[in-house]
Amino acid sequence: LRPRPRRAAAALWALPPVAALATVFLYPLVLVAAQSLTPEDGGGPTTAPYTEVLTTAAFQDALVTTVLIAAGATVGALLLGLFLSLVIAFVPFPGGRALARFIDLFLAFPSFLITLALLFLYGTAGIANGLWTDVTGAAHGPLDFLHTPWGVLLAEVTYFTPFVMRPLLAAFAQVETAQLEAAGSLGARPARIVRSVILPEALPSLAAGGALVLVMCLNEFGIVLFTGAKNVVTLPVLVYSKAILDGDYTGACVVAVVNIALSAALYALYRAVAARAAPSRRTTTARTGRRRAPRPTTPPVPAPTGPAAPAAPGGASRARP
Repeated sequence: LRPRPRRAAAALWALPPVAALATVFLYPLVLVAAQSLTPEDGGGPTTAPYTEVLTTAAFQDALVTTVLIAAGATVGALLLGLFLSLVIAFVPFPGGRALARFIDLFLAFPSFLITLALLFLYGTAGIANGLWTDVTGAAHGPLDFLHTPWGVLLAEVTYFTPFVMRPLLAAFAQVETAQLEAAGSLGARPARIVRSVILPEALPSLAAGGALVLVMCLNEFGIVLFTGAKNVVTLPVLVYSKAILDGDYTGACVVAVVNIALSAALYALYRAVAARAAPSRRTTTARTGRRRAPRPTTPPVPAPTGPAAPAAPGGASRARP
């Protein structure tokens, strides 16, 4: 065995992808971090841009708005995703499998496509308002919420709910039907079966999906942009406005670094939850998949068929003369 040459060869094979990752991903991040420490009037690295940006009301409002919208969208996606996953997995209805396959396709849709669909339905010139004005003859429809934080929240819940449903459906597929039938035969109601049997198996997947949705909501830019909510300024929107509209690249880099730090912290939380969910799944699978080996049985002793007498207790049988 030659472990050292193998390790050296593995290190050589790892150099190209590491170099490509550093060039494409890490180098721009280093440039952003360096620019955030460089003041507009020049000079050496300093933390003055952070002090200047972090103390402004615009940044603080954007941070609060980002956290509130991300938390609200995550809670809404968790509740809606859990309900829809329970219906698809355990309530038989026509088209259930097709709907489950559509969830996989929905994950590939861009976020702005869902926003445009909501605008066509509930916008000021959408279908719902058009039907209302045609029926009542009013000049304007009653729905005008897509340009508010509630519209952004609805769009994010609609778009990110399938990201919760996908791991939940996979977890529900591992639940044994025998457990549900046994609980039902003992008189347990559906709500108790869900609480006692189904949810303990799906809780790690629910937590991992919620952490992933929280990270994605924190960095969502397209939904806020396409809804046209001018009063909704999140951290990604603040980066865009500072860099493109104001020309303040240092301030934009400061906000971007803060956003990256929050995303990295939440991603670390997501990985911890996912790592904790994996052993529990393996333990559950091993527990439910283990079967007891059958006990060895002693073959029956054939009964005597000849005229020989039965054996005397404590010794061999003796033939009588």
